[in-house]
Amino acid sequence: MARALYREFGPVLGVGRVRLRRHPVWAAPTRDGDGVGVVVVPGFGGSDPSMAVLRRWLRSRGYRPTGARLWLNLGCTGDLVDRLEQRVVEHARATGGPVVLLGHSRGGWLSRLVAVRRPELVRGLVMLGSPVLDPLDARGLAPLLLGVLVRMSALGLPGLLDRECIAGTCRDTTLDGLTAPLSVPAVAIFSRDDGVVGWESCRDPAAEWVEVRSSHTGMGIDPELYEHLVPRLRAWVRQHRIAAA
Repeated sequence: MARALYREFGPVLGVGRVRLRRHPVWAAPTRDGDGVGVVVVPGFGGSDPSMAVLRRWLRSRGYRPTGARLWLNLGCTGDLVDRLEQRVVEHARATGGPVVLLGHSRGGWLSRLVAVRRPELVRGLVMLGSPVLDPLDARGLAPLLLGVLVRMSALGLPGLLDRECIAGTCRDTTLDGLTAPLSVPAVAIFSRDDGVVGWESCRDPAAEWVEVRSSHTGMGIDPELYEHLVPRLRAWVRQHRIAAA
């Protein structure tokens, strides 16, 4: 139990960042991003600073990353998707074309919902440990946290997690979007060592599956994951160049 907790909470405290920065994948030999925009979406309860390492790496490779600007990834799914869609519209306009959506955990399936709604704005979709097949497939301490947030919301504390998102109309609408076909290229990255969500629920049938050996919270600083991102992002950039020619 203690080892599992360390594996998931260690990356939150910065464990693993030195290993990533010493890895060859951190030093980009070329700036192959070609100015393509990327909207990076944090996981449940996370904020843009939690994804700063990933954005810094993308910027070093010539992409134009930005945060989702959701403040905290908490609250009603419908409201979050509306706000994320607006951010995607803004960044696509600022970068001159469709963007890549790259989301962790809940951020991944929020991104999928936007990709279904506005495919013309999305060049590609990356979902990191995102349980799209069952958004409530939580492990470890996560179910306890969900229960606490729902109870606090029921007591009148706004902006957390409404019961409608768990077993109401909001949930039904979310599931419809998560099972809808995708018309953009997508990658679902999962780990059997994930201690927060069930890895089986991350294997979106509309996406390419990529398995890594990371913890859930450690995906954003896992060198193996970055190595998988390089060729897939590069392929989407090539498509961008062809379309612009």
